[in-house]
Amino acid sequence: MDERLFGAQIRRARLYEDITQVELADRANISPVTLAKLETGQGSTLRTLIKEIKALDREDWLESLEPIPAVSPLALSRAMEGLREPQRASKRTQKVLRGGSRR
Repeated sequence: MDERLFGAQIRRARLYEDITQVELADRANISPVTLAKLETGQGSTLRTLIKEIKALDREDWLESLEPIPAVSPLALSRAMEGLREPQRASKRTQKVLRGGSRR
């Protein structure tokens, strides 16, 4: 989905709630110009987008962005062997990334 289509969804949600751009911008604590740019797909920051979504009381949109967890074959293999998922990269990997020698 491109920015224009997403902006159009924001605009439709605002109009469905019968809210002017000025009112919604005030609720979201942003300028009306920023809202107009968002609605026309001219770009926005993630922070602004989240403010708008919350001001429209549409946090469910944010929840829909969370990917559905899938079973990782590697995680399944580790679980079957009784191993825990790694919490950080190994020291060997960190050393290689810092430019150290590989063994």
